[in-house]
Amino acid sequence: MKREVCLEEISDGRLYGPNDLVRADCRDCQGCSACCQGMGDSILLDPLDLHRLSVHLGKSFAELLDDAIELHVVDGLIQPNLRMDGEKEQCVFLSEAGRCSIHSFRPGFCRLFPLGRYYEGNSFRYFLQIHECRKNDRAKIKAWKWLDVPDYKGYETFILTWHSFLMDLEQMAERCEDEAALRQWNLELLNRFYATPYGAGDFYQEFDARVQKARQDLGIGRKEDN
Repeated sequence: MKREVCLEEISDGRLYGPNDLVRADCRDCQGCSACCQGMGDSILLDPLDLHRLSVHLGKSFAELLDDAIELHVVDGLIQPNLRMDGEKEQCVFLSEAGRCSIHSFRPGFCRLFPLGRYYEGNSFRYFLQIHECRKNDRAKIKAWKWLDVPDYKGYETFILTWHSFLMDLEQMAERCEDEAALRQWNLELLNRFYATPYGAGDFYQEFDARVQKARQDLGIGRKEDN
């Protein structure tokens, strides 16, 4: 999701690399679940998020649509997001005790918070959102460690590949004047990257193959190939 904001207004004015210390550690969020409530449709899910939810919960994409996720249009593309529910509009995975019930396999959006990503060409750096987290006593932690993902390098490459692909698709959607054709391709993308299960092997390898095939079908090469 593209955000048209001034970085100086929402951050501490610094950009961080993966090995930089940033004051993001919310100390296990004890006693607070504010960021799990009232988020609307903003917690977007990428293919890895859906894959992990499906595997750990033992549910298909269609079953997750029944009670955990929903679809909406973002920058011309249909994408899934976590569902908010109830009077407090809280995440469906938030327990009665105010704790995340899927913490070990929570989505990348949740792992990143209160950090954000600032993309620069074929790379990105992190920034600290200063108005989003209510915790005032956050500790410093290295950015890569805060994300708490296995194989950080592989994950970073995945994020860049998916971001670049989405940017190209958004440009294609802006140029497309055939709404029926655009909707059909959107549904095809949901099937290719979300609904069709990934194998038990290397997720990143299979994901890369799906992206390459989709680019071939659409006739859009990678930016470095142009």
